[in-house]
Amino acid sequence: MSFPYLARFQDAVAELKREGRYRVFADLLRRKGAFPTATYYGGDKPRDITIWCSNDYLGMGQHPKVLAAMHEALDTCGAGAGGTRNISGTTHYHIQLEQELADLHGKEAALTFTSGYVSNDATLSTLSKLLPNAVLISDQLNHNSMIEGIRHGGAEKKIFRHNDVEHLEEILKSIAPERPKVIAFEGVYSMDGDFGPTEKICDLADKYGGFTYIDEVHAVGMYGPRGAGIAARDGTMDRIDIVEGTLAKAYGVQGGYITASAAIIDAIRSYAPGFIFSTSLAPVLCAGAIASIRHLKESNAEREKQQAAAGRLKAMLKGAGLPVIDTPSHIVPVMVGDPVCCKAVSDTLMRDYGIYVQPINYPTVPRGKERLRFTPGPLHTPAMMDTLVGALSDLWKHHELPQQSVA
Repeated sequence: MSFPYLARFQDAVAELKREGRYRVFADLLRRKGAFPTATYYGGDKPRDITIWCSNDYLGMGQHPKVLAAMHEALDTCGAGAGGTRNISGTTHYHIQLEQELADLHGKEAALTFTSGYVSNDATLSTLSKLLPNAVLISDQLNHNSMIEGIRHGGAEKKIFRHNDVEHLEEILKSIAPERPKVIAFEGVYSMDGDFGPTEKICDLADKYGGFTYIDEVHAVGMYGPRGAGIAARDGTMDRIDIVEGTLAKAYGVQGGYITASAAIIDAIRSYAPGFIFSTSLAPVLCAGAIASIRHLKESNAEREKQQAAAGRLKAMLKGAGLPVIDTPSHIVPVMVGDPVCCKAVSDTLMRDYGIYVQPINYPTVPRGKERLRFTPGPLHTPAMMDTLVGALSDLWKHHELPQQSVA
């Protein structure tokens, strides 16, 4: 008798549904110039909803400069890039984009990838192979792409407690001085919304001969001079060996990248399978990213409006007694603590209030830490916030959820 393949797949999905972790994708159509509203096609008929969980933090996916640049590139080059960068997929747009990114972070060179996930996975796994007998030391709350990249590299790994620099130092002390030590951490942690202690980590790297790698995907465009990220804000960017980021969040387009010295970039470019064997970003995406980066290097208006919106929403949620985590960043998590209830609240918000926010469940966050994660932006109005907080207050009472602030 052969293995019951189909039944196994069905059982695996059923298990997720029993746990309340089964994900349903919303059928949405963003409309140019109308963000954060969109058309939802999941009900009896299409209707307007408000998006509260987009990572297009500044609305740059709708910016006229970005759209104009993409139209021009499409008319100039057509659709795709034509292949991998090594064969036929490098265009002038790729070169210009990498120059803009290197300039943004004050590094000698940059390298683009098809996504931020791929840039982390490909780079960290390649570092393990290029640095003999290396130890990769990872913050406990690093993104899955960093975890997988470290795992794929096959080097020894150690995990330090989240943002605990004393624990990090204990680990560094335990490693022979001559061994390569890669410290991987983030600028903004996307679920709890806190910052990585870049200066203290750089101090430890200097003290123990470490190599620093920062993921700035939730920080680029958002913080620091010209939007270069948390390390730029902290004045530590020149002390970090590799800065990794994305073009798909605050810049509103798609793609990932790393910036570093020319020697590091050349080595990753030459050895990373995730770069070598992937079709390159379409020129139209590069063009949009270039326009977005250039604009946000010069303009603080979007950042200021976004921070004001995040502060306003946090204050309103606190005022309503809802369990919001008081983060220092633009990310606004509201704790639920149960996967079934978290999904039920999300479903009701969409169905009855026209509010779209996805439930955040395990494995994205630990079990028992389920939450709704809001990302207010410069285009969310006070009226939208009033509707959101009123709806949440109703549902918290209906589900008898705890109503207290979370420090």
